[in-house]
Amino acid sequence: MGHWFQHSIVATGRLPLFCYFVMLIVAFIATRINVRLIRAKIGWFRNFTVGEMHIHHVVFGVVLMLIGGVALIVSPGSQVGTAVAASVFGVGSALVLDEFALILHLHDVYWEEEGRTSVDAVFIAIAVSGLLLIGLRPLTWDYGTPVVNPAALIVANLVLAVVTLLKGKIWTGMAGLFVPPMLLVGALRLARPGSPWARWFIAGRSPRKLAKAVHREERWRRPAIRAKIAFQEFLSGRHDLPSTRRPPPLPYVSLARGMRLGAGPTAGHGAYSAATERSASPVPRTITIAAVPIGASPDSRAASRRPLAARRSSRSTSLTRSRPVTVSVAAIPRP
Repeated sequence: MGHWFQHSIVATGRLPLFCYFVMLIVAFIATRINVRLIRAKIGWFRNFTVGEMHIHHVVFGVVLMLIGGVALIVSPGSQVGTAVAASVFGVGSALVLDEFALILHLHDVYWEEEGRTSVDAVFIAIAVSGLLLIGLRPLTWDYGTPVVNPAALIVANLVLAVVTLLKGKIWTGMAGLFVPPMLLVGALRLARPGSPWARWFIAGRSPRKLAKAVHREERWRRPAIRAKIAFQEFLSGRHDLPSTRRPPPLPYVSLARGMRLGAGPTAGHGAYSAATERSASPVPRTITIAAVPIGASPDSRAASRRPLAARRSSRSTSLTRSRPVTVSVAAIPRP
């Protein structure tokens, strides 16, 4: 083991990278243990506060990254000094990336579903550092004598990486920077249904491809995502708090065929009237929407704001096409 370390790490000049890699993992695990103990209120583990201000550990991470980065710049060049600076930089990186979701959303979503983004960011950093540590280099093509200009290969790799990432394949795109054939596979295969590529080029043009993408997502990717989340939560804790970044679910309203929601001359399909209120309160509430027949004149749309009687049936609501009506719907939030 000592011979391998001396031959593969120290002799090749990878000691600083090795120290960064190790300290990134150790600091991340230590941070997650600490915050889980804080959440459970065990012993003396509590949030660090100054007065009424909660100081997040990303603040300490930024300070350590500045210290380690400056030390790497001004270090005399010895591997030991550089390794120490890289270790400090690795600890700071772990603290910052552990609250990456806070930086992304500008809101404390640490234990919410959006907080898993921080764990993903740490995993990506560990994976990239590990690939660099074993000797792989990004945007290179070392498979014999190239028949194409190396600069053109690098540009082609970048284009394929962008396409792969736009198709929602983050891990394939990141790994493909080190193993270029993976980029070719990721760029040619069908995009994920929620990706920007699917919204731009598939959703409105090819329903068959979209249905195929959804089927693949449900059959193959969802089980892998569930396994990844289970492993992440084993290491980092459960992100089970309700999301504060998403609006509360709107009530489901069923309209007769040929009707649409509106509140005035500019109202369109699916638009709630001005009387619709969004509330996070769990108390059932009643909202009033205006149903306007398709093709109705602006005068009739404007008249839809006047309250008219409408009877509700236990089976369905009958909406006339001759004049707009106002429907009162009880909105019961989802459990």
